[in-house]
Amino acid sequence: MNRRSPLGEFLMARRARLSPDDVGLPRYGERRRVPGLRREELAMLAGVSAGYYTRLEQGQSLNASAEVLDAIAAALHLTPAEREHLHVLSTTTGDRTRGGTPPEEHASADLRTLLSAMGHVPAVVVGRRNDALAWNRAGHALLAGHLDPAAPDDPDTRPNLSRLVFLDAHTRALYRDWPAKARAVVGNLRIMTARNPHDGPLAALVGELAIHSPEFAALWAEHTIEPCGRDVYDLAHPVVGDLTVTQQTFHVPQEPHQSLVACTVEPGSASATALTVLHQACGIAEYHG
Repeated sequence: MNRRSPLGEFLMARRARLSPDDVGLPRYGERRRVPGLRREELAMLAGVSAGYYTRLEQGQSLNASAEVLDAIAAALHLTPAEREHLHVLSTTTGDRTRGGTPPEEHASADLRTLLSAMGHVPAVVVGRRNDALAWNRAGHALLAGHLDPAAPDDPDTRPNLSRLVFLDAHTRALYRDWPAKARAVVGNLRIMTARNPHDGPLAALVGELAIHSPEFAALWAEHTIEPCGRDVYDLAHPVVGDLTVTQQTFHVPQEPHQSLVACTVEPGSASATALTVLHQACGIAEYHG
């Protein structure tokens, strides 16, 4: 492990965002040469030696105990998601083994049946790299109507939702608060890469986005951690105009690296009307929201 390991980078980024005032430490009026807390200040708050914390941040100390990581997380004021990320990084950073090439992902027949049964509810099955493995007609019409409906069926044409958000003009225009969507995508990618540190195609995706999108590169450098769960997005749809959707992500127990993403609208709302119009325009069964 080297100085710029994922664990060390995350610790440095989180240490830099805290000031002495945030944690109740005196400044003594001195000019600080580095942003945020010094290593020795963070170590004191966590109850570990400055030397040990420095070695941990520089990658010279492995296998920190859960208690030490929790103490550091508390000193850094980490959120629950960031705390979990710290523990994952500690485990995967110390793992020097290299796994084989992950098998090609496919949505199972059961998931495809579920997508079809959901009918009027826009839904997408995504994989470990945020590839769209399958979608129903409503999901395609809402989120990617400018793409070939059969695109997810072929690994060579399969859309990547992270790539679409940053590099596809249609997808970018879909989200009225695009910066919020972009931050969520990057935050989830950080979690994916921590859990799959030896996934070459995933690392290549991050590199591609960093090269072609300055906005992605800037967000990536912030080490944002934001797991997918429930998000509300205002959309500017090219066919039906404005609507607000609630996006919920459900993990698939049988496929731990896959998730089902569903979008719903408030019953009886203008957004429900807009979704009905979209379904009618695309020949989808009427929405009963």
